[in-house]
Amino acid sequence: MDNTDNTLLENRLRKILEDEAQAVRSIPLTDGYPRAVGLIVERVNRLGGKLVTSGMGKAGQIAMNIATTFCSTGTPAVFLHPSEAQHGDLGILQGNDVLLLLSNSGKTREILELIDLAKVLYPKIPFIVITGDPMSPLASAADVALFTGGAPEVCPLGMTPTTSTTMMTVMGDLLVVATMEAIGFTVEEYAKRHHGGYLGHKSKCQVEAKG
Repeated sequence: MDNTDNTLLENRLRKILEDEAQAVRSIPLTDGYPRAVGLIVERVNRLGGKLVTSGMGKAGQIAMNIATTFCSTGTPAVFLHPSEAQHGDLGILQGNDVLLLLSNSGKTREILELIDLAKVLYPKIPFIVITGDPMSPLASAADVALFTGGAPEVCPLGMTPTTSTTMMTVMGDLLVVATMEAIGFTVEEYAKRHHGGYLGHKSKCQVEAKG
């Protein structure tokens, strides 16, 4: 690539960064967040249930990441694949659980079916959803609905999950951090869950320094 091509690419990449950053800044901060955190703390940290996350495709990968982050920060969580749920994995659900469901369109068939199946098993199980469409069937079915703001994907086709999954990731971080603060999660508790790698070493050193 010559210098002109490099400059054009750099400008394009900078525009993508700016668009994604603006999308994150535009995420609506509503009273849904404290209500969602309250549900998670009550059902998981106080009643002994767990957070069950789910999503299809790219949204499912974000849901899986959110679950593992919650696990590492004091809130038991597990990812449930919505298709596998129809073949027996629904049995992971327990009465005090709360579900966190991700779908940008809010119309994902497998996620809507998961709601119906879960309610047959536990009619009062609550649902938190992250979606880009406040008028979607998923949003209507939710106990708490959190909206991405609906910024367009940065993909040149406007189709590949890019901006939407970035926003879902950030929204998951908001829930994780707010829950950590609500339960008073400490570095000592963090160290108990991390015994290997850099984070395990770092947390252990911080505990030793405090003690």
